[in-house]
Amino acid sequence: MPTLLLVRHGRSTANTAGILAGWTPGVDLDDTGRAQAAALADRLAGIPLAQVVSSPLERCRQTLEPLLAARPELGGPAVDERLGECHYGEWTGRPLAELAKEPLWRTVQDHAAAAAFPGGESLRELSHRTVDAVRERNGKIAAEHGDDAVWLACSHGDVIKAVVADALGLHLDHFQRISVEPCSVTVIRYTPQRPFVLRMGDTGDLASLAPRHGAAPAAPAGDAVVGGTA
Repeated sequence: MPTLLLVRHGRSTANTAGILAGWTPGVDLDDTGRAQAAALADRLAGIPLAQVVSSPLERCRQTLEPLLAARPELGGPAVDERLGECHYGEWTGRPLAELAKEPLWRTVQDHAAAAAFPGGESLRELSHRTVDAVRERNGKIAAEHGDDAVWLACSHGDVIKAVVADALGLHLDHFQRISVEPCSVTVIRYTPQRPFVLRMGDTGDLASLAPRHGAAPAAPAGDAVVGGTA
């Protein structure tokens, strides 16, 4: 089955300000985020991409601009609403330092499966929509481009953590143990038996992910299932 590169958007103005941006319009990359986005195209050089998918939010689309400029054959990104940020409802736009004093904060951190944002969605709903989006698109890419295809999706921290938790078989209550830095790349190869998490929150060189002579990544040592190595 195909390999997914999950990219968190570059550092944004909301990240710098310590604000929970959610779906707030007009949240752009800051100078560091733009530099991270420019470097992403170089980090992915040599890795063929069957498709690039994006959250609809500006900071994700801006992160992909240098990559797509370097690879015009990919065209624009396919936009998937289901890969958008969590709908934080009344928490949207508020400082994280202020939110940390709310009683719900500890639930979000320690019992995420029970957390529902006032006027927004629950983290269970976030997990369901994002995992469904990834698995559904992965199947379509396999059908259209073959099992050795590599595709990329640019999304948000909580989205990526939810997808990784599913791939690792973790209960959603544990998803806060996963760290995803801005413009990091998390790599998951799905197989009929189970997913393999090949990289998690990687901010360094990705050259070893490039297929050799068109071959798919090899299975992890000692495992008979084709799954990929980092």
